[in-house]
Amino acid sequence: MSDYTSWENLPLNRICGIDEAGRGPLAGPVTAAAVILPQDFPLGILGDSKKLTSLQRLKAVREILIHAAACGLGWAWPEEIDELNIHFATLIAMERAYGEIRKSCDLILVDGKFTPAIPGTVKAVIKGDSQVPAIMAASILAKTARDRWMERYSWIEGRYLFEKHKGYPTREHAERCARYGLSVIHRRSFHVPEFQK
Repeated sequence: MSDYTSWENLPLNRICGIDEAGRGPLAGPVTAAAVILPQDFPLGILGDSKKLTSLQRLKAVREILIHAAACGLGWAWPEEIDELNIHFATLIAMERAYGEIRKSCDLILVDGKFTPAIPGTVKAVIKGDSQVPAIMAASILAKTARDRWMERYSWIEGRYLFEKHKGYPTREHAERCARYGLSVIHRRSFHVPEFQK
């Protein structure tokens, strides 16, 4: 028996799921979400956030925000990522997300191999975003929130087309970095890839 299987025997409303979005981009924050679902949440709308369409994620987020027993978002900004590295910045974003939760729970499940320094019984679940409903919900919420932030930031700085690639290292993004240099939200500690022409 693995060290986190007890979650399968707990009511949904006693589990907090935590996940992040934005570890890999060259620009913008890393965003984490913490979610406690109610017992009657429609689990069929959940899934691995990376495999859902943007429309499916938006529909799921609406249900999460309306019906979640509790949810919170946490952010770590590019300067923090550069100062601490992406791993520790991600854990801080998770701590901040959990800090927004105003409801007690019996178990906190975090996607991945590492857990943030938060009080309570905290377990890491590898590939939890495809197994644990509360982590799926957190993953969807974190990705949607971060994508929306990048889209809105593109209203301020349109040259990099953040609304299209959300800061990830695409060819188009790298070309814009080469042309214009780095913006104030770029992570200086990340390497901008060079694509062959």
